[in-house]
Amino acid sequence: MDSGNTAWLLTASALVLLMTPGLAFFYGGLVRSRNVISTIMLSFMSMAVVSVVWILWGYSVAFGDGNAWVGDLSFLGLRGIEPGDDMLFAVFQMMFAIITPALITGAIVERFKFTTYLVFLVIWITVVYAPIAHWVWAPNGWLFEMGALDFAGGTVVHINAAVAAVAAAILVGKRRNPGLEPGNLPYVVIGAALLWFGWFGFNAGSGLAADGVAVNAFLVTNAAAATAALTWGVLSQIQNKKMSAAGVATGAVGGLVAITPAAGAVGVMGALAIGLGAGVFCYAAVLIRPKIAVDDSLDVFAVHGVGGIWGALATGIFTVSAFAGVPGLIEGDVEQLGIQAVGIVATLAYSFIATFIILKVLDLIPGLGLRVSDRDEDVGLDVAAHGERAYVSDGAD
Repeated sequence: MDSGNTAWLLTASALVLLMTPGLAFFYGGLVRSRNVISTIMLSFMSMAVVSVVWILWGYSVAFGDGNAWVGDLSFLGLRGIEPGDDMLFAVFQMMFAIITPALITGAIVERFKFTTYLVFLVIWITVVYAPIAHWVWAPNGWLFEMGALDFAGGTVVHINAAVAAVAAAILVGKRRNPGLEPGNLPYVVIGAALLWFGWFGFNAGSGLAADGVAVNAFLVTNAAAATAALTWGVLSQIQNKKMSAAGVATGAVGGLVAITPAAGAVGVMGALAIGLGAGVFCYAAVLIRPKIAVDDSLDVFAVHGVGGIWGALATGIFTVSAFAGVPGLIEGDVEQLGIQAVGIVATLAYSFIATFIILKVLDLIPGLGLRVSDRDEDVGLDVAAHGERAYVSDGAD
């Protein structure tokens, strides 16, 4: 890599890291005021814990030679990786590893035990995230060799996190008294804006060069996000005669999720179609979610799962050989769509089962457990877990 490419990838890495604080604001604004700090801390601590795990062994498990299923420990402690291209790649990939488990937390906010979450982070990155990253992105990974396309993490990040969130929500159970509306709507919009901004590094950086692929990925990322946000807003206006700010922000995130696997494989018209589909499908999924027994508190699966699945399938539909080197359904070839489906099913199955087992074991260990006490939940986790409050009205408190 030349200095221009290096500079761009360093910038892209910083943009991707910014997405995790953006997610913290997005999720923090959606919960009730007594759980804002605790929700933000779930994302912030992922930055701390996962960074250390990634350096010590996570990168090696994901990108070590190993076999088709998992890497080996040849890069333990980043051994043998000198400052340069390989280290830069490890840094860039670290940022993806950080945000993925943070996405899961939207399904378990306001009731999950903070100390158990820290342990979960270490195990989940090692046992779930790193192997799936190896499958899809390592040159000898079985999905990579099959030809699955996941340019920036639609499968590795979003589908993976979303189905893990479902497993976590099932095991931790429903909230005792769910809030009826977001506690801080400006946080939601600010968080979505930071995610949108950071996503340019997420997608446009994933080609690992400052070139035409990055330019196209940048363009299609913005196009899909804008289309999905607009679609969600229009649907909200039609249904409720009002355009929800939280809804439009959520729609933008759904569009960003959906374009992620396809950003290096589709043109701008394909991106508009993907954004339109994301707006419709994610909106419908959010409407359906309350009718389901699982309390996915902040609609992680409705946005990241449905958006990610649609995006992975849409990659097989709208990919064009001029960008990806392989034709999609729109060019008359159904094979890529089938390969994408295999990647989706494999990720859904492995992540759900492995996450369920991890959390079930943690729940049985004395001193850990998944759920806070009823009293702590009623008081709010800001005070119960952190001894702090997000808002103090006049100093009297």
